[in-house]
Amino acid sequence: MKKGIHPESYRLVAFRDMSNGHTFLTRSTVQTRENVEIDGVEYPLVKLEISNTSHPFYTGKVKLVDTAGRVDKFMSRYKTHMDQRKK
Repeated sequence: MKKGIHPESYRLVAFRDMSNGHTFLTRSTVQTRENVEIDGVEYPLVKLEISNTSHPFYTGKVKLVDTAGRVDKFMSRYKTHMDQRKK
């Protein structure tokens, strides 16, 4: 490893998945504005939209998106409008 390029100020930070409320602690240098108390100790808090506890790849709950159906619905809805613009 190159010397002098890695931060020295690692500290314990709480990361919270906002979709399911799961909170975990890990070391980080991230700057935060909020704090949270866990087991009587206050930690800086980082809010996450998704983590391994809520991501479909890790949970096995895959949500299929019918993109072809959406495109067909869009085309049928705006077909007359688009045909008029071609003329």
